[in-house]
Amino acid sequence: MNLLNAPAWTRQVNFPYASFEDIPQSVFDTINRDLKGLQHPEPLVSIVIPAWNEEVNILKSIASLAKLKTSIPVEILVVNNNSTDNTQKTLDKLLIRTAFQPIQGWGPARQMGLEQARGKYLLTADADGLYPPTWVNEMMAVLRQPGVVCVYGRYSFIPSPGFSRWKLSLLETMKDTIAEVRHLKRPHLNAYGISIGYIREQALKVGYVMHKIRGEDGRMCFDLMNYGTVKQVKSPQARVWTGTRTLEKDGSFSKNLYVKIGIELRRLKSMFVAQPPHDTKTSLNN
Repeated sequence: MNLLNAPAWTRQVNFPYASFEDIPQSVFDTINRDLKGLQHPEPLVSIVIPAWNEEVNILKSIASLAKLKTSIPVEILVVNNNSTDNTQKTLDKLLIRTAFQPIQGWGPARQMGLEQARGKYLLTADADGLYPPTWVNEMMAVLRQPGVVCVYGRYSFIPSPGFSRWKLSLLETMKDTIAEVRHLKRPHLNAYGISIGYIREQALKVGYVMHKIRGEDGRMCFDLMNYGTVKQVKSPQARVWTGTRTLEKDGSFSKNLYVKIGIELRRLKSMFVAQPPHDTKTSLNN
């Protein structure tokens, strides 16, 4: 756990640009050189990213993925989820596959990516995630184990004003500890789209929820449990990094901590009982 700073590699791709117009052509050229050496026309693994109004963040995410160190044939596919900013302009200047999903929502966007992916395995990523060079290797080392149908990784936050690294590391330690408890009976609650892997053939049988509701990733994982085992990828070399904008929506760090502790205490007992079978396409986030 990084207590004081985010890893050095994140600073290489965490660009300071505020808009598409600010991005120099030289940055696109550098990323595209890396992408040419990474991607394969017949991928074993498809990395699929939904993007809605992420004209700058998606550049950071792709830049990090372009620096992956792996011998596994991969492709990158970004689904533009009906963005109203310059997301598509950013995508058009990158040497990646893209798709357009007019139906708004994380589920519809990920479903489009699932359908258009070419790989046997699919790794999901987020447009605001920064991915370490060993991410694919670490995720696939677990996903390819016998009987495993779905894997999920861990993530950390890049510090920002009001959210120092030592405070964030405290929150992440709590989060990772809770994940261990959840994994006993309800591993799907740990499955966040920022870092999940599964077998595409089985996922196509399940499909994503096709309306806008959070938890599309956990719903997919829950349904995949009918086909095999879900495993955590605990390796620090697979840990993804992201910004604090989701935390900022809830206010200060202390408020975030208070709210999250309260939520977990209220549902602690239920974590020791498996969730009953249910229709994940119509269930609500209660």
